[in-house]
Amino acid sequence: MSGSAAAEVVPHRAIITVCAMVATLMQALDGTIANVALPYMQGGLAATSDQITWVLTSYITAAAILTAPVGFLVARFGRRSVFLLSVGGFTLASVLCGAAQTLDQMVVFRLLQGAFGAALVPLSQSTMLDIYPPAQRGSAMAIWGMGVMVGPILGPTLGGYLTENLNWRWVFYVNLPFGLLAFLGLLLFLPRGGAQPGRRFDWTGFGALALGVGALQIMLDRGELKNWFGSTEIIIEATLAALGLYLFLVHMALAEKPFIPPRIFRDRNFVAGLGIMFVVGVILFATSALLAPYLQTLADYPVFTAGLAMAPRGIGTMAAMFVAGRLASRLDPRKIMAFGILILSWTLWDMTYWTPDIPMRWLMLVTVVQGMGLGFVFIPLNLVAFATLDPALRTDGTSLISLLRNLGSAIGISALAALLTRNTQIMHASLAEHITPLNRLFELPAIRRFWDFHTAEGVAALNAEVTRQSTIIAYGNDFYLLMVLALGMLFLLPLMRRPPRAVAADPAHAAMD
Repeated sequence: MSGSAAAEVVPHRAIITVCAMVATLMQALDGTIANVALPYMQGGLAATSDQITWVLTSYITAAAILTAPVGFLVARFGRRSVFLLSVGGFTLASVLCGAAQTLDQMVVFRLLQGAFGAALVPLSQSTMLDIYPPAQRGSAMAIWGMGVMVGPILGPTLGGYLTENLNWRWVFYVNLPFGLLAFLGLLLFLPRGGAQPGRRFDWTGFGALALGVGALQIMLDRGELKNWFGSTEIIIEATLAALGLYLFLVHMALAEKPFIPPRIFRDRNFVAGLGIMFVVGVILFATSALLAPYLQTLADYPVFTAGLAMAPRGIGTMAAMFVAGRLASRLDPRKIMAFGILILSWTLWDMTYWTPDIPMRWLMLVTVVQGMGLGFVFIPLNLVAFATLDPALRTDGTSLISLLRNLGSAIGISALAALLTRNTQIMHASLAEHITPLNRLFELPAIRRFWDFHTAEGVAALNAEVTRQSTIIAYGNDFYLLMVLALGMLFLLPLMRRPPRAVAADPAHAAMD
């Protein structure tokens, strides 16, 4: 079903829209809803601080890898069947995550959750495009875009509320009623789509990509634990990652029908858009993954308060997306993106100077502005990236840009978590060099009362304070790296051409159709 004529006569369009948006929000929320619950899950699952991040990265990695075959599965089995399987499998996997008793179980169930959830965002997007006529697609895609962008931002707030008032398992159980609602609505009202039983999929290319991405993610997750390239395991994983990505690129260039057409990379707007979307994925998820434990472990925020403090970023994103969507038809979208990148970079620069006693009002103001920066980048990015792309490649382009966003999210969380651990150790050693019995500051009565070298309690308290200060500095270093990545997006803007005004008149349609 496609085209305006078909869209005009779709019955129960409002119900289908609600069900599609519920599916989108479930998938988007679950990328970050567990962030503020990680310290509680860490104790319940007997995991270390770097191991518990697997709960986040396993989900995002599975979703990233399995985004690629969605188009084939829909063509082979029909959209309705794939949509129902995805919603049902995602809901069941959510319940299993809530019931997990060990870290191994949790990682396996999160992998399943990500695998089933990979199709939810592209399927909800294509469904809404089909059931709305062209004149209404801009508004429909604005709603869809808010679900994709705001879901990850509001996830920590909802996760904090559920963890504080119930327990961390409810960040997964909460999907059960909404998943059942979406499943029943789609089962009863979503029209059947035509399937193409004879269509073939490029399993060789997909297998190479899955090997490369999966091995890279495992290497990043376990590198700090295994002392990086001092470990045979990490060397093997790095070799497999390089081999898989190399085979994928070679196969894509030489195969007769690879699942990602090589000619898609001839469009410089789209290629630059991939780079920017990768960085957006890093910043969108990594800031949430860093800020949640920062507020809880260093600033001593209760779990719900930590989630509440992060919520304003979603308000800023929603406001900016509405404004950016209207400005894109009047101004050069590249200038809007540049404005968004600059204010996003400023917020990350400000965060490098944060300490745990930062006033909550200033924290919330900065996160609101940060959300606005993300909104001002996201909408114009979709417009410019797809404006000059061959319409026949838009489906592949949408899957590929979603893949890069998810890869950025997974790699960003793993890499920054590893850097946080490593920098904390480095700064601890650096600060400890100045702590000796010969340092006369420790002879002052006011200091000796808390940190007395002659008592075990004093030494323990001093070590805890050095660790705390080291962690604060390490967080600042992570935020600084994110700022540099954000500013790097500015260098990709000159590679883009301004889209025609006819396209700019309907940015969501142009980007997502």
